[in-house]
Amino acid sequence: MTKNSLRGNAEYHCRMELSLETYRLVVKHVDDRADLCTLCRVNKRFQQKAEQALYNTVCASDARDTFELCSLFARTHRLAVIVEDLTLFVGDGEGSDNRPQSRVRLQNDFWSTLSEALKQTKTIRFLNLHIDNADDAAQAWILDGATFRLRSFYCDLQWDNHLVSFLNTQTDLDDLYIADYSISEDPAQTSASALSSLDPGALPNLSTLECTFTEAACSLVPTRPVSRLKTCFSKTRSPEKRKELSLLFSKLMETTHSLRSLDIADSSYSDAFSMELLASVVKLQNQVHDLRYLGTLVLPVDGPTRLGFYGLLRRLSSLECVEVDVSEWDPPLQIPTGVRALASELRLYCPSLQRVIFVNDFERTVISVSHGTYTLDSDSNTETMWREF
Repeated sequence: MTKNSLRGNAEYHCRMELSLETYRLVVKHVDDRADLCTLCRVNKRFQQKAEQALYNTVCASDARDTFELCSLFARTHRLAVIVEDLTLFVGDGEGSDNRPQSRVRLQNDFWSTLSEALKQTKTIRFLNLHIDNADDAAQAWILDGATFRLRSFYCDLQWDNHLVSFLNTQTDLDDLYIADYSISEDPAQTSASALSSLDPGALPNLSTLECTFTEAACSLVPTRPVSRLKTCFSKTRSPEKRKELSLLFSKLMETTHSLRSLDIADSSYSDAFSMELLASVVKLQNQVHDLRYLGTLVLPVDGPTRLGFYGLLRRLSSLECVEVDVSEWDPPLQIPTGVRALASELRLYCPSLQRVIFVNDFERTVISVSHGTYTLDSDSNTETMWREF
């Protein structure tokens, strides 16, 4: 159907008195955004329903797109209050490794425009702020004056008092990603001290937390119903990492909900430390009785050590998915025969497993189990799988 015929048909039908439900149904069956824009010019009722379809979920592709959309919302209240799901990007979207050349030059009023747009978009429930360059991250002040109540927040902004003040108001937030760009050599000025300034009753519904440093988890998990956690060890030396592990798990004991998903990355994986990590997970006892996802653990090559690994794993009777690193296996496991056989071995000791993720030098292979059949699963998103449980 051409734009002219679409508009002509709409104008014809609008000579009759149509119900609001009819307008809604017409718009529901229009997928093309250009056609929705055409409907906006037919009459006020079509405009209302078409604009709701156009602006309920908005995703910018780069900094220019972000600026144009935020300019629109800043000056057009009618459209701003429609938005419920907003994704903004600050970057060129090209993924260049040459930072000095690829960093986008932002307009002088870029951040003030974003700030005004966030004040106008009062009904946002899902907000994603992606920032490519850490030098652009110290802008959490744009959240000052925002009155929306989020359910999900992906935040690349630097952690500071502005961000803390904003989070103190987010009583409905249940899914949070934070990336800390505030690195200081002075221990008194670390992000962890800023995190501690959150109100004791802040984020009362937080259930899913993803953070790139365990200090954030240690501050946010206690007294909150966090059941899904993804974080990363920041220490590299074993003695320091062991202390980091001990502190993190002492805080996991203070969550008000049992864990369903636990994903802890490491900059230097070893089977010895993975055994310590797995043993610490098992010791959480009641906090992990419903644990469904666990990663990332080094699967030992040595037979007796691997049996010890399995002995610990079998105590997690609800586990449905485990992520194991096999980068040190020599020769490398063949795909799919080798990983399929190893998945079968894992299920001998942990029969509740339905999926196994094998990591080989950061390449991930998923084996799914259904009715005793082991299949290579190429459709699963391993980056977000921990959120599914």
